[in-house]
Formats: sequence, C-alpha cells, structure tokens
Amino acid sequence: MKRILPLVALTLLTAPLLTACGLRPVYGGGSHGAVAQGLGHVEVQDIAGKGGWLMRNALNDRLGAISNGSGPSYKLVVKLDDQISGFGLRSDAAITRERRTLRARYQLIDEATGAQVLDDSAGSDAGINATSSEYATIAAEDTALERLSEIVADQIVTRLALYATRKEGAQAAPSTAPSSAASTGQ
Repeated sequence: MKRILPLVALTLLTAPLLTACGLRPVYGGGSHGAVAQGLGHVEVQDIAGKGGWLMRNALNDRLGAISNGSGPSYKLVVKLDDQISGFGLRSDAAITRERRTLRARYQLIDEATGAQVLDDSAGSDAGINATSSEYATIAAEDTALERLSEIVADQIVTRLALYATRKEGAQAAPSTAPSSAASTGQ
C-alpha cells in the first residue's frame, strides 16, 4: 500500500500536464470530427490484380467507417508494385527464403476541382519460408499478400486522416490570426 500511494499522487499531478501538451485524438468527434468532415466521401478506384482486389477491399473497409461526413468527395487512385524475391539458397541452389514486398503509390484527387491534393506512397514487406511443398509455399505467399494489403491500407488511411486533420488545422489558423492581431491593437 505504501508503494501505491506515491504512484497515485504522481498520476494525479502529471495528468493535467499530459492533456496540456496539445495532443488530441485523430478520429475525435466521430462523424462530426475533422477527419470525417475533411474527407467526406472517398471512392477507391479499381486496382488491378489479386493484390489490388485485396487492397481495395481493405481500404473500403477502413474508409467506410470514417467517410460518411458532409465534407468534399475524393477519388483515391492506387497503383501497386508487388514483388517476390528469393534470397535464401541451399547448396543445391534451391531457394529457402523469399521476401514479398508490396508498395503502393496513391493519389487523392478532389472530385469537385479535379486537383490532386495528396500524392504519397506506402509499403511493407514480409519474409516467407519456401518449403519443399509447392502448395505450402504458394499458401504462404498468398497469406503474406493478405497481411501486407492490410498493413499498407492502414498506412494509407492513417496518411489520409493526417491530411484531413492538417487541412482542418490550416483552415482554422487563418480565422484566429486576424482576431488576435485586432485585440492587440495592431
């Protein structure tokens, strides 16, 4: 009990300092928050290939939860680069290890103006054990592609949310600057 009391006191003293640092949740406010209002509705364009199908589904799952606000409509164009390379070799030149790399270049386009407002890339890779069973190796490659699609989709949605948050912050900053200058008499 004697050890817990100082921890409780420390927590009570530092809690106001943590909230004063300016951190706030990205998805705060739900459908009325900066992300939902900034993105409004994002339509993910078709992406070629199996990886594209997985990526588009992953993006739609994530964006569907935040893109129901009344903000502007956007089009998300994604191009994938999916590579598998072998790098582990046995003495008989058989590959024992593979690396699957999934990279996505994506562009967010404002549908009202046709302007490209964001152009970025995301990517990840996964290691795969290549076994003597071709079926097991193909299954491992497919599983890696599914995981990588989820990871890269998370990266893209996080970047879109950051864009919407910064856009909302930039729009709020000019409206507060003149009022502070007017109050100082300048």
